[in-house]
Amino acid sequence: MPRSEAHYESSIAPWPELIRDVDPELLPLPMPPELIPEPLCRRVVDICERTCVPVEMVAAPMIVAVAAIVGRTVGIRPKRCDDWLVVPNLWGAVVARPGFLKTPVIAEALKPLARLAQRAREQFEHDREAGDCRSAIVKLEVEVLESQLKTALKKSGDDSTIAVLREQLAAKRIEVEAQPTERRFITHDATVEKLGELLKENPRGLLQSRDEFVGWLRLMDRPGHEGDRAFYLEAWNGTGSYTFDRIGRGTVHIPALTLSAFGGMTPGALRAYIAEALTQGRGADGLLQRLQVVVWPGAMPNWKKVDRAPDAAARDRVFSIFERLDALSPAFVGAACDDDAEIPYLRFSPEGQVLFDAWHADLELRLRGDDLGDRPAFESHLAKYRSLMPSLALLFHLVEVVDGGKPEAGVSLGAARLAATWCDYLEKHAERVYASETPRSAASSLARHIERGDVHDGDDVRTLYRHGWSRLDTAERVTEAAHILGTLGWLRLVEAPSAGGRPASPRIELRPDFGVEQ
Repeated sequence: MPRSEAHYESSIAPWPELIRDVDPELLPLPMPPELIPEPLCRRVVDICERTCVPVEMVAAPMIVAVAAIVGRTVGIRPKRCDDWLVVPNLWGAVVARPGFLKTPVIAEALKPLARLAQRAREQFEHDREAGDCRSAIVKLEVEVLESQLKTALKKSGDDSTIAVLREQLAAKRIEVEAQPTERRFITHDATVEKLGELLKENPRGLLQSRDEFVGWLRLMDRPGHEGDRAFYLEAWNGTGSYTFDRIGRGTVHIPALTLSAFGGMTPGALRAYIAEALTQGRGADGLLQRLQVVVWPGAMPNWKKVDRAPDAAARDRVFSIFERLDALSPAFVGAACDDDAEIPYLRFSPEGQVLFDAWHADLELRLRGDDLGDRPAFESHLAKYRSLMPSLALLFHLVEVVDGGKPEAGVSLGAARLAATWCDYLEKHAERVYASETPRSAASSLARHIERGDVHDGDDVRTLYRHGWSRLDTAERVTEAAHILGTLGWLRLVEAPSAGGRPASPRIELRPDFGVEQ
C-alpha cells in the first residue's frame, strides 16, 4: 500500500489487534412458525417445505394479501376514545438474491387472491354477455320511446304524457350506458390513471403486485411522474379520496383510494436505491418507509428434495378464509359506524387496549429520544409502526373470526400480542434495510477505499471528503469512520500541528503491516 512522503508526529504506542471484518452484515432473523396466525400456519409451512424457502418469504406476502382483501371494509380506532382511524392497508417486499425463488413463492402465497380474481373474471364475462343481450333490447326500447316522444311533441300532446316519456327515455339511456364492472383483486402493471379507474370501480381496494419492486419505486423518480408519487402516498393511507383532472380523460374522482402493494427486490438494487434516496433527499416524503412488511432472509435452508402433493386441507382452509373475508360484513364482526364516518371500525378489547397503550407509549418514547437521531430514515420507518401494529392486530383478529372464532367485543388480546411480536420481528429486518445509514457503514466504505489503495498514508481528512465518496462526503463522516477503523486497528487519526491560520485537518496514519496476514 502506498505511503505518503508527508511527515508528522505519529504515536509510538503499539498497534492493537487488527480486526478485518469492519461491517459484519446483520444476521437475518428466521421467522418461527408461531408468528403466523394459526388458521394460516399450516398452509404457509406447507409451501415452505415444498419449495425449501424460509417461512418469512411466504408469510409476508400472505399477510399483505389479507390486508388487500379486507381493504376499507373495516378499520380500527387504536385509541380508547379518539377518532384516529387506521385502515389495515399494507405494503411489503421480499429482499433476496436472484435465484431465491422470489417470484414463484410470492405467487404461491398470493394464490388465494388469484383464485378469487379468476372467479370474478368468469362472472364478469358472464354478466357482460348477458348485458350485451339486454343492451340490444334496451336500445330498441330507446328507439321506440324516441319515436313516441317525437310524435307527442309534433301533435302538441298532453304535457304529462310528454314528461313521462322523457323520464322513461332518460332512464333507458342510463341503462344503455351502464356497463358491468369487474371485481378486481390484483393488478401487476398499470399507470396511475388506469389504476385510478380500477380503484373507482373497486372501492374496497386492491393489491399491486410487482416482480421488481425497486423498478416501480424508480419509476416515480423519473421526470414527468411527480404526480405518481403523490398518488401512491395517498393510496397507502387508505382513508381518503383522490381526483384526477386531465385534458384527455377529464375529471376522474376516486371516492375511496386504498392500495396494497407487494413485490420482490434484490439486495443490490435495494441498497443502491436507498443510498440515492438518502443522499438526494427523495426519502424525505416517507414513501420508502411505507414498506412496512419487508423481510430480508439470509441464506436458503439446506436443500431437501420434497416431492409431494400440497396439503389440500390447509390450502382449502386458507382459500375459504379469503372467500369469507371478501364477503365480510362489518356488522358480522361488530364494527361501529358513526354518522360522520365513512369506514366502519373496531376498537381493541379492554385487554387488548391495555397492551396497545403500553406498546404505543414505548414506541413514542423511542421516537422522541436521542438514540435514533443519527438514523433519520430508520426513525421515520419506525414511526410508521404507529399504524402497523393496529393494522396487523385487526387483520389477525378478522382471520380468526371468519375461520370460526367468536366475534369478541373488540380486537382481541391475542391478536394485539401477536401484532406487537410481528413489529419486533419486522424491525430486525428493517435494520438490515437501513444499515447504510449507520456510522459503521461509512467505516466499511472507508475500509474498501483503503483496501483498493485509494487512501494514502498521510492523507488528511479534508483530502478524503473532497473525493465525494459515498457516505464519506463530509469531514464529520470521514472522521467518524476513521475513529471506528482506529478501534479495529486499521489506522490512527493523528492531529497535525497548525501551521497558522485555520486549524490543520487531522491526518491518517495507516497500519504499516496491513497487508501482512495477522
